[in-house]
Amino acid sequence: MAGLMEYKCPCCGGAIAFDSASQKMKCPYCDTEFDVETLRSYDADLKSDAPDTLHWETQAGTEWQDGETDGMVTYVCNSCGGEIVGDANTAATSCPFCGNPVVMGGNLSGVLRPDYVIPFKLDKNAAKAGLMQHLKGKRLLPKLFKDQNHIDEIKGIYVPFWLFDADADADIRYRCTRVHTWSDSKYDYVETSYFSAFRSGNIGFERVPVDGSSKLADDLMESIEPFDFSGAVDFQTAYLAGYLADKYDVNAEQSIERANQRIKTSTEQAFASTVQGYSTVRAESSSVQLANGKAKYALYPVWLLNTTWNGQQYTFAMNGQTGKFVGDLPMDKGAYWRWFGLTALIGSAAVYALAQLIHLIL
Repeated sequence: MAGLMEYKCPCCGGAIAFDSASQKMKCPYCDTEFDVETLRSYDADLKSDAPDTLHWETQAGTEWQDGETDGMVTYVCNSCGGEIVGDANTAATSCPFCGNPVVMGGNLSGVLRPDYVIPFKLDKNAAKAGLMQHLKGKRLLPKLFKDQNHIDEIKGIYVPFWLFDADADADIRYRCTRVHTWSDSKYDYVETSYFSAFRSGNIGFERVPVDGSSKLADDLMESIEPFDFSGAVDFQTAYLAGYLADKYDVNAEQSIERANQRIKTSTEQAFASTVQGYSTVRAESSSVQLANGKAKYALYPVWLLNTTWNGQQYTFAMNGQTGKFVGDLPMDKGAYWRWFGLTALIGSAAVYALAQLIHLIL
């Protein structure tokens, strides 16, 4: 038994049918008309859409050699369960993630040896200066925050990252619009035209980083990117001296979903940058096929600063290589409403002045 063939309107998604009067395909919902050949080509493109193929070779990291971990110990936080790697001389008396006391957990075990490390380039004083610079120019920051908040602890930590390489072949269809506006003596008009744009090609990715620690938010770590991999060296335990190293608790396989998301989004954005001349460009469908996917394991340098103000803890992070500084700040609600009221007052004054000008002209 034959089934009914139904075409979807590319503009609004409604079912369209052949209109005998215009001899075209027409959408009864948005009144958009299509030539039959154009719609047939669009339908062929829809049928050619393929699912993503995102597979990886995740043999990252190596096994530790005999004697290489001598003197390396783990510290365990009783509150958040975080495991931090240091040496016998590391003064790890509190957790850099939650600020609570940590206890020595024993010798290092059950973790891969990193492939690479980016050594710290900036010291503790640079981290303190970064915090002061971060506070400058914040109009809605409580005035007493700079004076009354105090740094509880600054810790230099090597954060585990999985670095993903891949070649991506992509077929992406974008839904684009062009908006034209005009007015007459009675009405304002807005005309929106819809288009489909297709892009196909390949793009290579190297060392897409994914944070291997669940104790550090992905968005926080991504906010201090990028790290300059030209400063990376083959891993040696000597680089850990005087610092802590977060022990990964998210392995390479568990990080694949985040890597796929970052690569797919970056591919769509890169291809979209070639679609020009439109008011809006949005990916409508995409098929990304990965080849030569592999992962490596690296440690990246991060300064973590915990401060306390009004009984609340604030955590800041600084890229230990570039100095990029991020972190949330408290807001002075009184200052916010004063600023909001001033902005509204200025806006009202501008509208009033414009109205008076129009009145004088008329």
